Amino acid sequence: MTTAVQNASVTLSARPGFEGANIRTWIGFKHFAYLVEQGVLQWFRERGYGPGRLYHEHGVGLSVRDCSLLLPAVLDVDDEVTVTVTPGAGGRFAVRLGVRRGDDPGNAEVTACRSRVRVALVREPEAPGSAPVPSELAGLVEEPGVGEVGVPAGDDPAETLRAAGAGFVWPWRVPYFYCQYSERMQHSGYVRVLEEVVDRYLADRGVSVGRMLRERGWIPVVSRARIEVRGDARLEEPMWVTFTVTDLLKDVTYDARMDCHVVRDGRLVRVATATILHGYAVSRGTEAGRLATLDPDTAAAITAGGR
Repeated sequence: MTTAVQNASVTLSARPGFEGANIRTWIGFKHFAYLVEQGVLQWFRERGYGPGRLYHEHGVGLSVRDCSLLLPAVLDVDDEVTVTVTPGAGGRFAVRLGVRRGDDPGNAEVTACRSRVRVALVREPEAPGSAPVPSELAGLVEEPGVGEVGVPAGDDPAETLRAAGAGFVWPWRVPYFYCQYSERMQHSGYVRVLEEVVDRYLADRGVSVGRMLRERGWIPVVSRARIEVRGDARLEEPMWVTFTVTDLLKDVTYDARMDCHVVRDGRLVRVATATILHGYAVSRGTEAGRLATLDPDTAAAITAGGR
């Protein structure tokens, strides 16, 4: 990875993680989010405010709180990506991922992702440092998020959520490897949960990723996504993840929402929410990469219990 600072922006060159090449050599949406996060972290590091220093000296955790992704083009496993990070006000950043393909240096750079990100410096009670945060970052300091307190959880929070209209409920537990600073679930953890709950939802509806790949050569493709942390889930805390399809667009893509709840003092508390626009792309043959049109049976399975 190489970096360069130009005025208030940061530009770096990076490659997507090999882990993200799950079908052929295309990269999944999760690793677009990882590249965006790396770019924002580098912006802080170039100014001497890396997450390690902020934690150890100032007692705050640099945390992504909101990230939206617009994905107009694919990434391939061997792509070298230019990540450009431009700061705004209040811990907000605009991030662009660009890529050139082929050996010709004159090839135009293609925009693979446009992202909007908000970060915060969250006070960490167990951090070793407590020096005042530099004045230029003071406006980013927040207390750990409480979340959005909702209805009584009842004896079975999953049933309570279903009764409130959730299309699919996945009981889960926050593992340490989805957390940061020893305590809180981090934003990238919710990105991973969003990826998994889609997989579980499709399997539950009888149109699993594996089945559609084997029978039709279709793979899921994401056009846009947004994941926002509204509160802080804690290490090993039980969580109930809901996924609901909200709209079907032109028999090609479907819009859906994920919400993540924990239970505190007997009430459901929403700690994160996400939206995602999903469709299918053809993965083999002469039409590889083209968006597939959903037939009535597939559309009915995806939207069952949703809209």
